[in-house]
Amino acid sequence: MLSRDLARALAISLAIGMAPSIAFADGGYTSQPLIATGKTIMGEPIIYPTTGPALITARTSTFAPGATTILHQHGVPLFTYILEGELTIDYGSSGVKTYKKGEAYVEAMHVTHMGKNLGTVPVVILAVYIGAEGAENTIPVQ
Repeated sequence: MLSRDLARALAISLAIGMAPSIAFADGGYTSQPLIATGKTIMGEPIIYPTTGPALITARTSTFAPGATTILHQHGVPLFTYILEGELTIDYGSSGVKTYKKGEAYVEAMHVTHMGKNLGTVPVVILAVYIGAEGAENTIPVQ
């Protein structure tokens, strides 16, 4: 059992991204931090919706080679983790970014963007929308 001070120190270091990984005393469990941020990939402050009770939606999405999403924004914070392949996101005048297997980010909310699989293998992502009942996770932009 971890002492309260050690547990607090580990939690703080994980929260600020200082610990690349931790292993607990029994050696059977490790933890690898993926991300700790208060901003989206475009530097927007993360603001939680207040339209209703909290609602977290997690899904995996697969993009075939050549697949493209519609132009869209997000009405709620979206944590994304790339499970397979490489996903390229076009943020218009804010630039283009490519995310690779094992990378995590919080997607832009108010910057219109579209995702593309420019590779030759499928892209699989884990998308976790941190929303509320009545809030739109994805908002199409014409």
